[in-house]
Amino acid sequence: MKLFDDIPVERPATPLLDTLETPAALRAMDEAQLVQVADELRAYLLYSVGVSGGHFGAGLGVVELTVALHHALETPHDRLVWDVGHQAYPHKILTGRREAMQHIRQFGGLAAFPRRSESPYDTFGVGHSSTSVSAALGMALAARTRDEKRRVCAVIGDGALSAGMAFEALAHAGHVDANLLVILNDNEMSISENVGGMASYLARILASKPYTSMREGGKKVLSHLPGALELARRTEEHMKGMVSPATLFEEMGFNYIGPLDGHDLPTLVQTLRNMRDMDGPQFLHVKTRKGRGFLPAEADPIGYHAITKLEKNGETPPPLKPTQPAVALGEKNEASHSKPRNDLSRPKPRKYCNVFGDWLCDMAAADERLVGITPAMREGSDLVRFSQEYPGRYYDVAIAEQHAVTLAAGLACEAMKPVVAIYSTFLQRGYDQLIHDVAVQALDVTFAIDRAGVVGEDGPTHHGALDLSYLRCVPGMVVLAPADEAECRALLSAAYHHPGPAAVRYPRGTGPGTVIPEHLEALPIGEAEMRRRADGDGPRVALLAFGSLNGPAAEVAERLDATHLNMRSIKPLDREAVLAAADEHDLLVTLEENVVAGGAGSSVGELLAAEGRRTALLHLGLPDAFVEHGKPAELLAECGLDAEGIEASIRHRLG
Repeated sequence: MKLFDDIPVERPATPLLDTLETPAALRAMDEAQLVQVADELRAYLLYSVGVSGGHFGAGLGVVELTVALHHALETPHDRLVWDVGHQAYPHKILTGRREAMQHIRQFGGLAAFPRRSESPYDTFGVGHSSTSVSAALGMALAARTRDEKRRVCAVIGDGALSAGMAFEALAHAGHVDANLLVILNDNEMSISENVGGMASYLARILASKPYTSMREGGKKVLSHLPGALELARRTEEHMKGMVSPATLFEEMGFNYIGPLDGHDLPTLVQTLRNMRDMDGPQFLHVKTRKGRGFLPAEADPIGYHAITKLEKNGETPPPLKPTQPAVALGEKNEASHSKPRNDLSRPKPRKYCNVFGDWLCDMAAADERLVGITPAMREGSDLVRFSQEYPGRYYDVAIAEQHAVTLAAGLACEAMKPVVAIYSTFLQRGYDQLIHDVAVQALDVTFAIDRAGVVGEDGPTHHGALDLSYLRCVPGMVVLAPADEAECRALLSAAYHHPGPAAVRYPRGTGPGTVIPEHLEALPIGEAEMRRRADGDGPRVALLAFGSLNGPAAEVAERLDATHLNMRSIKPLDREAVLAAADEHDLLVTLEENVVAGGAGSSVGELLAAEGRRTALLHLGLPDAFVEHGKPAELLAECGLDAEGIEASIRHRLG
């Protein structure tokens, strides 16, 4: 295997890889050629991610596995389902998208993850983890129903296997005796260090002190008895069978094989050929190394989960700091969606996740009841310092959003004050628990919802486009949206002190650069802020802005001489402020970085209808469609939510 110290700045020579337009050509190659393809694939992956930025640590770890899979399976007739998709870059390169990789995660370019509409080789669209086994099982059962001869394979990482959904699918697959191949890519890493029983089970059980003590001590005792050592050897084999991963999966109904060296390409190829034709549920356990072949990534797999694109001087980007988002490390440090004035007195803008991380530590120092919970997003949500300073009050539950929410409910039942740090897109996975376990019981749980609105290059699976709609309809729920960093801190305090379920949703990236207070004083819930009053003689327009769109709203208000209200609170709404604006203006314009359907603007319309007011309304927000991937500024402009688009919509409405 060829090793790299640096990312190539020039396109490497890949003569064999260049001949592969589809995996069919790969299946005609001999073992030596496959090894060469793997080396060229790793070199090209490094080069292309250097050009585009993006995830590559997981992809480097599955280069050999990807080559072996496409060689052994008749893809796309045989179905190959990748979990999450961070590991799917080599798969994209081998399936006709090699040259397009330089534009991955960019507006109009390849999606960050497998997508059905992008290629027939992408059999299932992913973005959230732990879905692959369920999806692959459905495909396998469909093939059996139609009597189709095809192999279905799911590739899942050890981090994704920590989610209960994956185990539910495994148990069902064994029960129905499906022809399903599950490959566990065990690199002992998710995005952060793996947490949970499965990770500990795979990594530690055979090296546990009770097991090793029994093994060595027993041999010393039995060495004095005739034939006892042979008996001990056989007993040891049975003990290994009882505590090894094989027992767990075989009890579920799988035929377990492994663990194998996931970088030994000839062994992988031969094993997959043998397993391809086996009936029933098959489980292949392979051990890989994240970042394999790129020495800096092998040394720091968390930091090099992804990278920004190479600087013009060709230097390899350093690993990002632990307080930066680990799930989207490949993206640039974007400014906020709005464009702040060039004011040298402004402080340097801070990321909202860092504002939350500091607030959490400060509030924990003030209130010993506070408990922080994250579903494997310690770095992304910036709980690193909290986890170090308050380890006894920090819970990383692994990729188990459902469990995270219900764990918080249980803590709240015992008068603790849980704060669940979670991405908007991932809270969707714990929605039933939010309703059934938290809201129905009116429990005191605070949700710090990061990555609200459009998040950029990761695309529709990661945009936080729906949370205002799906939270606003939950009875008893308080929903807040800060306009800047200072409000983020103050509204977090407001949500925390509210004696019931409350959520603060804030965008990815930096704020406009406001001074952040050190105190923990809360803003009042349900009270809007008047930022500008119209004073002209033309049509009177009021902009009711929620959260991140206060930036462009300020620009538009100046251009149109309009009133600007920073609403802050989606639920409860500031009833008096809305009704006063309706009485004093000809047109109310609601602005939100959320889908219009059921969002913050809808709450304004519902209030006016209930009060019998007939003031004209214009709702501006994300469209009734899944927004594609690109830079946040590009996407907001595409949706008409930059200052120019908002102004144009208002002028068009005014005729």
